[in-house]
Amino acid sequence: MKKIISMILLGMVVFVLNGVHGNANYSESLSEIDVRLKLLNKPAVKSIRSEDGDIIDCVEIYKQPAFDHPALRNHTLQLRPSINLPTQKVDKRNESGRPVVIQTWQKNGTCPKGTVPIRRIRKQDLLRAASLENFGRKCPGISYAAKGTEANNSKFIDINNTKIDIGGLSTVDRSAAVLVTVGYNYLGAQGDINVWNPNVDLEDDYTTAQIWLKGGPGDSFESVESGWMVNPKLYGDKRTRFFAYWTADSYKTTGCFDLTCTGFVQTDPQIALGGSLDAISSIDGQQYQMTISINLDPNSGNWWLQYNNQVVGYWPASLFSVLKHSAILVEWGGQVFSPKVKKTPHTRTAMGSGEMADTLMGSACYIKNIRIIDNSLQLKYPEWVSTWGDEKDCYSVVNDEKDYKDGPVFFFGGRPGKSVYCP
Repeated sequence: MKKIISMILLGMVVFVLNGVHGNANYSESLSEIDVRLKLLNKPAVKSIRSEDGDIIDCVEIYKQPAFDHPALRNHTLQLRPSINLPTQKVDKRNESGRPVVIQTWQKNGTCPKGTVPIRRIRKQDLLRAASLENFGRKCPGISYAAKGTEANNSKFIDINNTKIDIGGLSTVDRSAAVLVTVGYNYLGAQGDINVWNPNVDLEDDYTTAQIWLKGGPGDSFESVESGWMVNPKLYGDKRTRFFAYWTADSYKTTGCFDLTCTGFVQTDPQIALGGSLDAISSIDGQQYQMTISINLDPNSGNWWLQYNNQVVGYWPASLFSVLKHSAILVEWGGQVFSPKVKKTPHTRTAMGSGEMADTLMGSACYIKNIRIIDNSLQLKYPEWVSTWGDEKDCYSVVNDEKDYKDGPVFFFGGRPGKSVYCP
């Protein structure tokens, strides 16, 4: 009888490794997974169980995963920016008097001073990944040119009556709807991002609303990014979550989401990367937003991330070659990743609120208070902007220049299947 039970348990383990619970290669044994978990999950001073199922570990700030990165072995922790980062006042209460978005885990506790909150990675998270090596990473973007198709790989935007090619960014497996500015050296960017919970259709799909700051050539750009995302494969659920990402080689071999690899240095004890958000907007109802700011410290070359004007941490200058000086392109908007974009049948994964951009305030997802920072170190609306949509019949864009008190508002999003033009 014991032998039969043992065989059943062994079969269950094999099923988990190869079946619906994960895609990890069976050759990556449980011992390899355990080793990776020990590297990712540092010893905690305190652990907080969140009502959304997450476990948040409060890890001593000097023992966080970032310092395992080879470029950070002798890194001196920068506890705060060397300058007062340019910020715009964040309205702590919205029109109905309800508070702006907080993270769900914060309802169940706080991390003590001298620690940082880190969302615990669990075995099932690794088992869902295509491989341990690719856990927490975006797939490298495959351009149409690299795939050998005749589809136009150029991405022309019209800025100040000049056609500018920002090609190399239009890829086979991603569909973007963005507001773009180029033409200067950018030291920062900001935006108030409307928070929604769009549907994700396929198991490999994810959808984002975010800000990108990029530098370097199109086929090997560097990028720092943040916003909110729904990504079931990474997080194991369809909750809307605050995220950060970086790459030094256009997603090929470097960088990751949140703290799923080494690199990002966290300094704040209150905000957890990957933490779920507890308030979601509704059509013609309450609208919630989060303010995301990414700013370069000109003295250290580190890129600082802020959430509602609260400094979360930084991407160290040593991770980058070009971005340590400035960014040359900024994007605000959304992106859907899926092997089923730009083809028929199309994924049903939604972007933003799931409504098209021209439905505007109260229905479509928005980013407002759009600002950049240049060498003046002052927040300002970009002098020149343009919109771009990879599939405007599926995910549309509108930069609404009505007389809003805080400047133009950018709307984006959609849900394939609602339009005969995006079946």
